[in-house]
Amino acid sequence: MLGFFKRKKKETHGPLVYLSEPTILYHTHTERAILELLEEKLGSNNFVIPSDYGLKTTDHLIPDAEVFVAIAIVGKFTSLVVREIKIAQEHGKKIYTLDVARKDDEILYIFEEGIPEHIEWLSPEETQDLYDAFRGEDFSGFMKFFFGDRHRQW
Repeated sequence: MLGFFKRKKKETHGPLVYLSEPTILYHTHTERAILELLEEKLGSNNFVIPSDYGLKTTDHLIPDAEVFVAIAIVGKFTSLVVREIKIAQEHGKKIYTLDVARKDDEILYIFEEGIPEHIEWLSPEETQDLYDAFRGEDFSGFMKFFFGDRHRQW
């Protein structure tokens, strides 16, 4: 009787893509923009998105994926992304990198096949320092602009 209230589930298509993203991007506007960009670039909306699993590890799903996309923030892979890249490499996955950076008042998305040499691989300590800097008082406005407000719907 109330079937019209049900949301129509979007049909998935394309290869299974594992999205390796820093936890700081979970459930943000930037994450949604990344998914739209990847759907366009890879011809797939069939994603494993770690943020859908909360803080549970999802690296056991990497072997099932056909494509692996590593997300860098301002030219840096966080330690979580580094760990998942190594797993993807061990399984011989096709790897792409999406570097998310800010230039003036816009966000740039640089999509490349493979892993560019200029991307810095952070240790857990360096990752924590990066997150602390982004979360600091001086960066609160920057954070909302760069990653979006987690409390707003898109």
